[in-house]
Amino acid sequence: MPDPTSRTSPARPTGPTGAKVLEVNGLRRSFGTVRAVDDVSFAVPEGGSLGVVGESGSGKSTTARIIVGLERADTGDIRVRGVTRPAGVRGRTRRLARAREVQMVFQDPYLSLDPRTSVDAVLRETLRLHFPRIDHGRRVRELLDQVGLGTRAADALPRQLSGGQRQRVAIARALAVEPAVLVLDEAVAALDVSVQAQILNLLADIRERTPVGYLFITHDLGVVRHVTDDVIVMRHGAVVEAGRTADVLAEPRHPYTRLLLDSVPRPGWDPERIAAARRSLTDNSPNRRSK
Repeated sequence: MPDPTSRTSPARPTGPTGAKVLEVNGLRRSFGTVRAVDDVSFAVPEGGSLGVVGESGSGKSTTARIIVGLERADTGDIRVRGVTRPAGVRGRTRRLARAREVQMVFQDPYLSLDPRTSVDAVLRETLRLHFPRIDHGRRVRELLDQVGLGTRAADALPRQLSGGQRQRVAIARALAVEPAVLVLDEAVAALDVSVQAQILNLLADIRERTPVGYLFITHDLGVVRHVTDDVIVMRHGAVVEAGRTADVLAEPRHPYTRLLLDSVPRPGWDPERIAAARRSLTDNSPNRRSK
């Protein structure tokens, strides 16, 4: 497969060493005859933020699920803090240690939270599982403060919270285990625009205070523009373009990246022209030409 369009630039100076917290090399995953993930490689530095962009079916969510451990790769290597992340481990202690490395925040916070469990109980359950010997009450208060909720939300059930508040709880639960990497799979897509901005600002604040690395899975180029340092663009399971976010969005080199940018509605937007460009790109794709 040809190399994706890419740009080289100095790494973002993060942490005392700028060490990579996540490295993905040659990841592949097929479902029958469909290659959902096709030779995907990237890295996230300590305190860094990488966007993974693509339309539905591009392979971005499958990539995220493999990294978290919800799917298994056919081939490829994943390393967290320089240590290979095994596809599966035995023993409770090792499973918990593996879970702490990478945490995921899903698109719909209501579905990811138990509707019968209060915010306080959600966080205490996570802490009891991973850190049984610490002061759970104090840590819960710290987490609620970190995500901007405060202790007044501790007794609330998910249905008593707004969408933005529920997503803050989901972020607090993920941060409770002190992960090296936080995977955010369309984490603001279900929220109103004003609430999206609040959550993105929260994530930016957290990144300034902790060494956690972010992996943003999204179709929203606005999100990528504001909260990521680097970006990869995926199409049909493969990376077609990669580089610094500002460079890729300002001067996209791959036709598919240009199509994604042109598809964002704005003054003078021509949907018929975009549809024609999409047909042309599909007709000229390697998969179509090989048939």
